[in-house]
Amino acid sequence: MASADVETIAPPKTREKKSQKDKSTPKLIPRYNVVLLDDDDHTYDYVIEMLRKLFGHSRETAFQMACEVDATGRVIVYTATKERAEFKRDQIHAYGADWRIPHCQGSMSAIIEPAEPEGL
Repeated sequence: MASADVETIAPPKTREKKSQKDKSTPKLIPRYNVVLLDDDDHTYDYVIEMLRKLFGHSRETAFQMACEVDATGRVIVYTATKERAEFKRDQIHAYGADWRIPHCQGSMSAIIEPAEPEGL
């Protein structure tokens, strides 16, 4: 019996399909609001000046925020990552007293709170 050359043919390579679990969805970094709290020891001029200096708000936006904090007791002045929100809150606390009011003891108060995710 004569020997014949035998070729070995490998099966074609197939790509493995990635399952839905393998696909990573981007994780959103949680956002936090910096909330300015109202008090009776600071003038509108102080609030407007502080918001313009610390946050870069326009005079009009700062005035609207001053009106809102006066009317409702609080206003969101900034939204960012937790670390940045804490920094901006601390800047509010360190801003100092309102020189326009002699009995003013110090800066305004602010808190941070989780922001609602967009679209909800």
